Amino acid sequence: MGERHGVRRVAAGAVVVLACVLLFHGHHDGSGQGGAGAGTAASPGASATADSGPGAGTPSPSTAGPSAAASSAGDDPTRFAPQVRTRAGQAGIDPQLLMAILYNESYKPHDPALQRAWQQLKPDAAFGIANMHRAAFDDTKAGRDFANRRWEELPDDPDLAIESAAWFLHDLAAQLPAHRSAPFTEDELLAFGYNAGAGNMLAFARGTSVGPAARSYLDQLHGNWSRAAAALGS
Repeated sequence: MGERHGVRRVAAGAVVVLACVLLFHGHHDGSGQGGAGAGTAASPGASATADSGPGAGTPSPSTAGPSAAASSAGDDPTRFAPQVRTRAGQAGIDPQLLMAILYNESYKPHDPALQRAWQQLKPDAAFGIANMHRAAFDDTKAGRDFANRRWEELPDDPDLAIESAAWFLHDLAAQLPAHRSAPFTEDELLAFGYNAGAGNMLAFARGTSVGPAARSYLDQLHGNWSRAAAALGS
């Protein structure tokens, strides 16, 4: 009997790992490490991926159409709207931007056990509902009221994940030049920064062509913009 139970435990563990692989296979896992969350935007100078740039017809988030639904395998962040309003206000960033980014990052389930199981397979995976990487979290928390918190806590504490994402965006905003040659709004550039890191964000602000991966992240943001407004009651 004991041997049978042992076999069942091993089988159950294998099922969990297999479920993680099936759930995450084919999805990007990182808003680029470079960025905080889970995208894989190409570096702006990569000729194999660079496109022809934004063009005059690029829609701004304020004029974007209806949002696309979150992935069926994902985790709808709508219920965290109160925390988004609070943390965005504390960090001095647009709550609609933060909420839209959470929708962008909701392509995968954020169950704590699943996140930790996946991290065993991929140690550099992102944690929490905002898909934040360890280095981004550790850089962002320095000198803040959550400085004593650990990245490993993010899967269990959505409010901490939202707070750290808000301040990451705040720090990105502080790096934006006052005069920019690209036809992107500040919120769009900050979304690029969240996805692909400050270096790419600044390159895009200077007019460097945006590749398809970064463009896809921005398109998702546009698609989630009105949904974010509805969630926040604005």
